[in-house]
Amino acid sequence: MINQTDIVHLKPSIGVNSSIGSNSSILQNIHNREINIAIYDRDISDLQQEILQVQEQNTELKISGSFEHIVAELDRHLDPSVNPRLTRDLRDLLLQYREVTGSDQFRLLLATINTNMCKKFHTDINTLRLLCSYSGPGTLWVADDNNTKSNGDTSSNLAITEDRIHQVKTGSVAVLKGAIYPDDDSTAIVHRSPIIEETGERRLLLRIETDELSNYCIIRIPRSWKNHLTQSCSS
Repeated sequence: MINQTDIVHLKPSIGVNSSIGSNSSILQNIHNREINIAIYDRDISDLQQEILQVQEQNTELKISGSFEHIVAELDRHLDPSVNPRLTRDLRDLLLQYREVTGSDQFRLLLATINTNMCKKFHTDINTLRLLCSYSGPGTLWVADDNNTKSNGDTSSNLAITEDRIHQVKTGSVAVLKGAIYPDDDSTAIVHRSPIIEETGERRLLLRIETDELSNYCIIRIPRSWKNHLTQSCSS
């Protein structure tokens, strides 16, 4: 089992399947065939006071609909006069996700998390998902050049070594490619949620998606990892 204490010492995120940069335009690279995770690294220190306040309220917002409807509901629940920077950031990330996906209907989750959620490595049955851990540790993911596949079978024989597992930084924005992304030659990103129950940590997690199947996952793990399997996937 990979402990949280191991994670903080992992190498910087490097992988042939990743595209990482300090400009939000990097997220568009998720459409490149070889890329299945695009990460926008950023500094959100100016949001910390509002993030802490929203997290401590044990927030759980689930909103579906158009861009305009979701923004209106976020403003109603979070109050821009109280949380002006956070509500603006949420609007900006939803807009960026809309630009990346070209979709006009979305499902958004903003929630305080104190459980391990999906602690087993897996791939999701969706097209594209946006994740941002406003507080607490970010999602863990595995580079494709660390995946052992036999006879072209992408559903088994995944070799995961601890020193090659990477982690999205707190505050950074990740777009993850799922198993039904409309490109037969693309592969879904193998990832999992961080372990926080044992450490008592909490996360304020943002998740945006479009696909109705996004709550399902495909487990791509070798037999030696079978004790770590799950089917509850939010990351």
